[in-house]
Amino acid sequence: MYNRAGISTPRGSGSNGYIQSNRFFLKPKSSQFNPHLNRSHPHRDTCGFIRKPKIDILDHNRRRKKHVKLLELEDKLSEQGYSESEIAEILAGAIKKLKVSVAAD
Repeated sequence: MYNRAGISTPRGSGSNGYIQSNRFFLKPKSSQFNPHLNRSHPHRDTCGFIRKPKIDILDHNRRRKKHVKLLELEDKLSEQGYSESEIAEILAGAIKKLKVSVAAD
């Protein structure tokens, strides 16, 4: 065995006998999540860590939904022929209702 490569000598093998190690091979860590143990878990590909949702993103999505509802109401009212002052009054009432519903949550 020549340089622990499995050949007795590099002569006649078509190589010069230089052995390179694979430095990109990473040995699996034993502390990582084993996906074979619990295949039914919805987050099994996240190595056992379940991410919690970020409060800022959830809050942004809630505000965006409210804003979209108000824009849809404004479009609907303008299509029905209401004047701008009437639309502003109705939207102010809708904003108050949304604030009350958000406070209740």
